[in-house]
Amino acid sequence: MKAKAGIALFVVLALAACDAPEASQPPGPITPGATATATAAAAPTPRTELTVVAAGDLLVHPALTEQAAADARRSGRDGHDFTQVLAAVRNRVSAADLAICHMETPLAEPDGPFTGWPAFSVPPQLADAAAWAGFDTCSTASNHSLDTGVAGIARTLDNLDRVGLRHTGTARSAAEAARPNILDVAGVKVGQLSYTLSFNDIELPAGRPWAANRIDRDAILAEARRARAAGAEIVILSMHWGTEYRNEPNGDQHDLARQLLAAPEIDLIVGHHAHVVQPFEKIGAKWVAYGMGNLTTRFGDDSPENTQDAVVPEFTFRRTAAGRWEVVEVTVLPTWMEYRPAARVIDLVAASADPRLPAWRRADYARIHKRIMDYVDMRGALAAGLRAPY
Repeated sequence: MKAKAGIALFVVLALAACDAPEASQPPGPITPGATATATAAAAPTPRTELTVVAAGDLLVHPALTEQAAADARRSGRDGHDFTQVLAAVRNRVSAADLAICHMETPLAEPDGPFTGWPAFSVPPQLADAAAWAGFDTCSTASNHSLDTGVAGIARTLDNLDRVGLRHTGTARSAAEAARPNILDVAGVKVGQLSYTLSFNDIELPAGRPWAANRIDRDAILAEARRARAAGAEIVILSMHWGTEYRNEPNGDQHDLARQLLAAPEIDLIVGHHAHVVQPFEKIGAKWVAYGMGNLTTRFGDDSPENTQDAVVPEFTFRRTAAGRWEVVEVTVLPTWMEYRPAARVIDLVAASADPRLPAWRRADYARIHKRIMDYVDMRGALAAGLRAPY
């Protein structure tokens, strides 16, 4: 799932800007007679295990748009560059067999206008950076899906298509809405669904009830069954839900998680929207991440510090003897959206142990790390087997 289309030039430039490792060289010529041998040796072995990484909201406020513009200018380019904002999580994201992002806000035309709350419209280069970081597919159903109407939905999905990112949750046509998002992950078909609790009182456009997915248990289960019928062996549900700025999941989240995970069609739930980290919980043999926080954000300086918190979890799926797939291991990487001296996602595990940083700064990162893990563990995740990469 890691091959991306349509962004080669951007990737080269971004790698240079971020001092990332060079891509490997293409293989040399095949010697005569080697083709049949190579083909036989490359016969695929059925996968019995795969890893899925997910992440919280890609949320862009005007101050983060300004940061991305400044980063692009420093690289001698026009437009916006979000790759340096996301650079700290690239290794984890790109190493996964499947990586899932959440596009919180609609993408704008390259020249804008770029706006923030209450009606967001953000630079389209956010899609380029998400693909560069290694994400494969993105949920797009959020309370801001309709901020710029059907034109904003189309722009967002067009840009995700442009950089080779799959998507689900909003649609440009009824046919697109009816088609499950199923990805071939190393020979394993994985379905992704995306739903949101509201559209901030904006009505779905007349004649387009399929434009964006609102949470409805029966609709979710029906789509999950369609995904299974289309061959999905694993179904992952992205949920934009919860009460903003509350670390504790609300009653609706608890109830829905239990009802949906009780269904055989859904294997994992990953959540967004609360703008803070919410706990992970094992329900039966399945997991729910109620809220992964804001992977990117730039709230005002007077906002609570925990709105900068996030986690990037990795779920290891294994095929059981009965042929079903189950999550057998969960790890979380705590991250923090630092605002100064430049807006950057911080890998708290690496930063809190970095000997190049002053002791006071490492200690502060360690304090934030502990706070995030306390939120993750509010519903017994560590006792249920979740591991933290200390």
